[in-house]
Formats: sequence, C-alpha cells, structure tokens
Amino acid sequence: LSEDQTKEAVSKVTDYLKKNKSEIINHETWGLKKLAYPIKNKKSGFYYLIEHKTKPEAIDGLEIEFKRDERVVRFLTVKQDKYALAYSQQRRDKLTESKN
Repeated sequence: LSEDQTKEAVSKVTDYLKKNKSEIINHETWGLKKLAYPIKNKKSGFYYLIEHKTKPEAIDGLEIEFKRDERVVRFLTVKQDKYALAYSQQRRDKLTESKN
C-alpha cells in the first residue's frame, strides 16, 4: 500500500472509534516492518498502535470493520490491566522526554 492508503485505513479506524464516543489515548506509527512469516504472500507490513478507551460493545463492531477491510492483514485487540496501563503511561512519558 502507498502511504496515503495506509493513512486512509488508519483514519477509518480512528473515525469509527470517535463515532462510538471512544477516547483515543495514544496513536503511534511503527512503520514498515518485516512479518514473522509470510501472510497472503506478503513479507512486510505497516504497523500501527492505537490505545483507546471504549465501550465493550464497540469492540465487536471495530473487529468487524477490521475483517471487512482488505488492507488489514492482521489485527490484535487487547484489554490492558492496571499494570499494563501504568507501563504504557511510563513508556509514553519516556518517549515524550526523548523527543524534547
């Protein structure tokens, strides 16, 4: 995919989250990375991380959107516990400090 197409795919996801009154906490572009194994004859893919708070009902719809979008090869939805939330916040703070 081109950079514009990947941005469009990500904006589709963020628009869905905003439509469902979700709070987007963090959005990171991890860039083009090599896949651990070929998927649909592709050896690399663009990785994105979107941390958000949303209602559980919205997750099912979000996963359906991922499955319908042929540009999305794989996705992973994870519920973080309180330790993972604290770690994520520390990681974001460290990234912010290193940029400044």
